[in-house]
Amino acid sequence: MKNSLLVFGYLIVSASLLPAGEREGVSRVSAYGYDDCLKISNDRTSVIICPQVGGRILSYSHQGKEALPLPKGGDGCTYEEGKRGGSPIPGRFDIGPETTIPKHPVLWQGVWQGEIVGDRHVRVISPHDQATGVQLVRDYKLDPNSSQLECRQTMTNRSDKTVEYCYWSRTFALGGGIVVIPLTEPSRFPHRYVMYTPAPVINYLPEDENIRRRDGFLEILGPPAFPKLGMDTQAGWFAYLMPNDLMFVKQFPVYPDRVYNEVAGLTMSIWYPDRPMVELEPIGPREKLKPDASASFTETWYLVPQNFPADGKQVDLKAIDSIAKKAMSKK
Repeated sequence: MKNSLLVFGYLIVSASLLPAGEREGVSRVSAYGYDDCLKISNDRTSVIICPQVGGRILSYSHQGKEALPLPKGGDGCTYEEGKRGGSPIPGRFDIGPETTIPKHPVLWQGVWQGEIVGDRHVRVISPHDQATGVQLVRDYKLDPNSSQLECRQTMTNRSDKTVEYCYWSRTFALGGGIVVIPLTEPSRFPHRYVMYTPAPVINYLPEDENIRRRDGFLEILGPPAFPKLGMDTQAGWFAYLMPNDLMFVKQFPVYPDRVYNEVAGLTMSIWYPDRPMVELEPIGPREKLKPDASASFTETWYLVPQNFPADGKQVDLKAIDSIAKKAMSKK
């Protein structure tokens, strides 16, 4: 698929020379109009993190193929208080619940601090957000021999009262792909997912030609009638097959005995609009934090070469299951 948001050929990165004693597989670079970004890499995989825009990931590539879309015209975009609009940077992370949390742009798009921690390991640190009372620290660690990227977010309550929030990942991946989600029993949802229609309605009995259940999996083949979908699967992983013959796998913990405080009690969400991007969203359980208390959540990313179906529909689910589990077994 021809995609105007593909990064390669457009993302210009210039690495600075590292002083003696710097850690292996880490450098400071300029990328997409931002200076002092952090790059972690091995022979086949590269990750670029931008502290200036909520500590997000600018690029996640494997064997020369990019997983994340960067739109032209957004170079160097930063958050300004009182200014409408957000940054186009794709590798976003956040906290929720989405519908009840105070507005908190400082946490998801403000200027953070970045530091090198170890070999292929960097850390980004948010300001203390007055609206939520929370400060976030995010650690990114790349495996030396594979595409495995650990993304660990730690939330600390810096206020003087107890707060309740959850982890919320908001990663944009290249659009036009196929989402494959393993299903588990029991589920609260008759069709194993819900569809968010115009507020305040959440459809718990959705039917859509681009979504099907088959052989224990939920497949999202294209943009549904309404883009936001929610699941309560406890499998703890899902895969996204992209038209550039790359499969993006996300792995994350699920806690069956804990409260999930999104409005529909979701463990994950997919936002699939008719646009050149798809949002892949693991969601964590409620964290009830007293003053100075912290909680962490880790999701792990993998990129695996995988041919995209010629017709865009016929996925070999057994093969995807096997390939994804093989990648995750290296953790």
